[in-house]
Amino acid sequence: MTDTQIPIDLLQWGYALLPILVLMVLMVLLRWTAPQAGMFGMFTAAAVSLFAFQTPLETLAVGGAKGIWDAVFILYVVWPALLLYQVTDQAGGYEALRQGITKFSRNELFVVLALGWVFSSFLQGIAGFGTPIAVVAPLLVAFGVRPIYAVAFPIIAHVWAKFFGTLAVGWLATLQVVDLADQAAVAFQTGLLLIIPVVLGGFTVVWMYGRGPALRHAWPLVLIISVIHGGGQAVMTLVDPVLSTFIPATLALLALYPLSRWKRYADMPDSITDRPAMRNDRSHDTAETAAPMGFAMSFLPYVLLTVLTIGALVIEPINQALGVFSVGLPFPAVTTGYGILREAASPYSPFSPLTHPGTFLLITAFATWGIYRARGYYAAQARAEGEAPEDRSITSALFADAVPASVPVIAFLAMAQMMNHSGQNDVLALGIASVAPAMAFAFASSSIGALGAFMTSSSTSSNVLFSDLQQSVAELKDLPEASIIAAQSAGGAIGNAIAPANVVLGASTAGIAGQEGAILRKTLPWTLVAVALTGAATMLLVWLIP
Repeated sequence: MTDTQIPIDLLQWGYALLPILVLMVLMVLLRWTAPQAGMFGMFTAAAVSLFAFQTPLETLAVGGAKGIWDAVFILYVVWPALLLYQVTDQAGGYEALRQGITKFSRNELFVVLALGWVFSSFLQGIAGFGTPIAVVAPLLVAFGVRPIYAVAFPIIAHVWAKFFGTLAVGWLATLQVVDLADQAAVAFQTGLLLIIPVVLGGFTVVWMYGRGPALRHAWPLVLIISVIHGGGQAVMTLVDPVLSTFIPATLALLALYPLSRWKRYADMPDSITDRPAMRNDRSHDTAETAAPMGFAMSFLPYVLLTVLTIGALVIEPINQALGVFSVGLPFPAVTTGYGILREAASPYSPFSPLTHPGTFLLITAFATWGIYRARGYYAAQARAEGEAPEDRSITSALFADAVPASVPVIAFLAMAQMMNHSGQNDVLALGIASVAPAMAFAFASSSIGALGAFMTSSSTSSNVLFSDLQQSVAELKDLPEASIIAAQSAGGAIGNAIAPANVVLGASTAGIAGQEGAILRKTLPWTLVAVALTGAATMLLVWLIP
């Protein structure tokens, strides 16, 4: 990647950065919707590729087509997740779930942390690919969290589990891209750096919920969960990286019950009076209308989803049998006028549909619909809302939500691949490397990982894009390979907090499509702080572990 013929200068670096700046300005400052900003960003990337990076139309077309294929992988989570949302919502499941959670604990902040941080992290450990956001955001909305916060909470709080989550898919992909001299050192140092988003994520959720009084109330809980999540993951990387997120995330979920019995968290303290994350109108808390089902039945979809996922991914014989069938598309080798070569792929980015989280969500949605329909919940909920059952359509509601959500995801991923195939990504990373002294590059290496995740909406894809470059620059600057690849991996995980596809998915399932910019205004400052702290920690690792 470092043999590019593209001039690495300020002008070319500015061209490469332009599509990203356009996207951020349109969504964060001008408050454009994701479909509007995504399409404009894609056309900007295409124009820069053609006129500044000597990219032939064939290369641009191949890059765009790969982006569409990448989007299919994500949309296979988006559509089933929205289907499950409609299946549950139209049966009155979210109201029943809200009432049941309220009875579980009278401490509102405890429940918000349990759902937004612990449960979302558990889902990332087993499923990933947007599932934590798609599942948890509507749960938090049902509990009374403002929709924007309901999306921001799981996005921020679960990113620590992105790299080693889903049974370490990001780690395994990294091993395929780069030949690491000391895999154990890379895994352990990545685990150490990921402690930063663990702690910062927990405390940020608490701060957003209730500012200083909430912090004074919840700090012991945050520290306990952080030790289980972050400390557990770092230790488990020395034992088995594949299970290093799944086991701590499961232990934290199990720890919620004894922690809920702690007198400190039995009730809400009177000191927390300002709760900006919660809706002001909480009149529904009195449960004016009884839900058509009980708490156990409302939680059925999440039990089914967990059982299906663990059975298919954790039980090795089942996983191997289901993973035999995979789907991918062939793409030819393409190049640019600057000599950027993207080799032929046959197939490109194959995935196994039978072990994909979208399949588990789809099966869960259909099974839940069958059970709820047999029990008459849909008819009962329709009557309770003064509507005729035949006037309510899950399919129509699904298309109304999923089609607008699909457009920006396709645009964002096509934009990312156009930038990759034209060499814009190379210039962005090499531009940083060319002007940064060794320790400054160590600080910036996590930023490159976060940039990759922002462009591709995937920590795995970020490592596929940039791990080889990070390894090459580390060798050129005489930096420890393990620390730099660890920083890339941790930065890639953190960057998911501003990944457009994640934001779009959360906005869609929380019922606030079009407000993606407002969500980014919550997650962007956190991302910048997390990346800066990770950069400082990387410098410390380089200094301590030469």
